[in-house]
Amino acid sequence: MNGERARLTALYGGLLVLAGVLLMGGVYLLVSEDLYANVLMAVAPTVPAGAVQRGVEVAPALPTSALAETAVLQPGQYAMAQRVSTVAGDAALNQLLTVSAISLAAYSALSVAMAWWMAGRVLRPVGVITARARRLSGSNLHERLALKAPPGELKELADTFDGMLDRIEELVAARQRFAANAAHELRTPLAVQRAAAEIGLADDPSPEKVAWIRDKLIDTAADSEQLIEGLLLLAVSDEGLRRRERVALDETTAEVAGRLAAEAKTRSVTVEVSSRPVAVEGDAVLLDHLVHNLVANAVRHNHPGGTVRVTVGAGGLEVSNTGPVVDPATVPLLFEPFRRAQARRHAPGEGAGLGLSIVASVARAHGGEASARANPGGGLTARVALPTRR
Repeated sequence: MNGERARLTALYGGLLVLAGVLLMGGVYLLVSEDLYANVLMAVAPTVPAGAVQRGVEVAPALPTSALAETAVLQPGQYAMAQRVSTVAGDAALNQLLTVSAISLAAYSALSVAMAWWMAGRVLRPVGVITARARRLSGSNLHERLALKAPPGELKELADTFDGMLDRIEELVAARQRFAANAAHELRTPLAVQRAAAEIGLADDPSPEKVAWIRDKLIDTAADSEQLIEGLLLLAVSDEGLRRRERVALDETTAEVAGRLAAEAKTRSVTVEVSSRPVAVEGDAVLLDHLVHNLVANAVRHNHPGGTVRVTVGAGGLEVSNTGPVVDPATVPLLFEPFRRAQARRHAPGEGAGLGLSIVASVARAHGGEASARANPGGGLTARVALPTRR
């Protein structure tokens, strides 16, 4: 900071001193240009007639036109007046030069002092921002600059810094919630497995009980595997795209609907697909997961006899389903990891609550955005806006 302040002081002070030098130089030139003529006009009428210089009579010279119009000079008067005016003018200019030099020195010192003070005032908000940035840590991310200053570049910088802290705090809080929820979700199947092994296999269980415990452990392990795969997929999509290729979104949607047709039939849910040829530049695997999660959620969070409508168009993908009524206030939270519209029931195929969070992450990786709204009659409408190509 001191280096920047010194440089600004040198810049401001140098400009002020240069302005002072130019001003005083201009004044000196303007004064010296007409000084001798003005002194001559003032002195000439007061010189006695027949004035001589060192005992020798001086012949009169031709006067200037202005002086000739205003005064009638005798022989010798004009020469003596010219001599006196030259001496007086030189003395006046020397005095003016001396006073100007002293004034310039004082002005320069004052200019440097004012430049130093002004540079400090200008850089003070930058110092506040630097000090706050050095103190930042995970425990005080809630602090803000809240700089009170007139609108300008530094005020805008401080507000931008505060906005950046808002985003960082939100991101850190989301990561902390994600870690806590992931730990909780991973601990649950482990606890189930341990309880089944310790309780179910105690006291020489029967073959039927052993078979039941085996099936329970396999189901729990499958849930854990699904959860881990979801976490890995979420981490991969958060890193962004490593490769891009042309993906036919309408064909991907048709394939996903075909794979889920059996599950939809088992749940007595009708899946209707309406699409037109649309292509997306992105990762085919991630886009497949995006479509699968949207359609699978719409099928699973539905009721018997319900409907799922899938629409693919130039704006992206939209999936709407019937089902239980969803509170509109909770809809934005569904895109966070491990958030569900209803309490977890630990039912088979329920999922880990990562579906929509993976959808949002994949959409961001492709330069799009995921959103949702609650349907008045029940169910949810999820929309993913993607930069598509026909």
